[in-house]
Amino acid sequence: MTGEHLPTQPTLRRLKAFGVRPKRDLGQNFLIDSNILGVIARAADLGPDDVALEIGGGLGVLSEYLAPLVAHTHVVEIDRSLEFALRDATDPFGDRVSLHFGDALQLDLPALEPPPTKVVANLPYGIAATAILKTIEELPLVTTWVAMVQKEVGERFAASAGTSAYGVPSVLAQLSCEVKVHHKVARTVFHPVPNVDSVLVVLRRRAELPPVDKALRTLVQAAFAHRRKALAGSLKLHPAYDKDVRERARAALAQLGHPEDVRAERLAPEDFRALAEALR
Repeated sequence: MTGEHLPTQPTLRRLKAFGVRPKRDLGQNFLIDSNILGVIARAADLGPDDVALEIGGGLGVLSEYLAPLVAHTHVVEIDRSLEFALRDATDPFGDRVSLHFGDALQLDLPALEPPPTKVVANLPYGIAATAILKTIEELPLVTTWVAMVQKEVGERFAASAGTSAYGVPSVLAQLSCEVKVHHKVARTVFHPVPNVDSVLVVLRRRAELPPVDKALRTLVQAAFAHRRKALAGSLKLHPAYDKDVRERARAALAQLGHPEDVRAERLAPEDFRALAEALR
């Protein structure tokens, strides 16, 4: 690229320098407004002892911003064709950055060394909810998540009981974390411009809450599997439960002060924890 004029903004420069064309099938929308990076970093409250996990490294604009702020940065990217561009961003930081090429949903997260303490990412839309829940479950040392997600995904995570957006992601996230939609993000900060609105969602782990075990996760997933049915009836249709679960659930709900035919979306996260204990 000697003698060729390249843009100064890192994403735009690497798009041109490495001949990158965003892949719609991978949901690639690259950050081209570097002003948003400061908003992300401040929300994450990064410190020199933190270990950051970035899922969806893309062209490395967030990676190179995070690297000097923390002790170590893990960057996960599924698209191997971005390797040269991503290494252009991260090589200056030497062994303070680890690149992991592959599917983040298949990655052995607990094996990452050093173990992550914060998840900071512009998440690919197609995996955002699953990736956040996976990291909550598998990375107990993570205290904070700051993730760029589709607006509807952020609203689902932060939704309150009784609202239309409330569901499995809401409950599973709020059983472990305080969740809020932190910042609306203009479509124009991305290239190509997406057809959906985005937000920064912030989750902070509540250390006083016990971990969510398999039985509780199964209960939450089964409870919302048939949204038009009462919770107890929905559990009866799930293969994880025995044939008398409907009656046991109705009795437990009544003891907890809820109608026997209450629907899942009416229960707060702590109600699910209490119900799971009653059904053990």
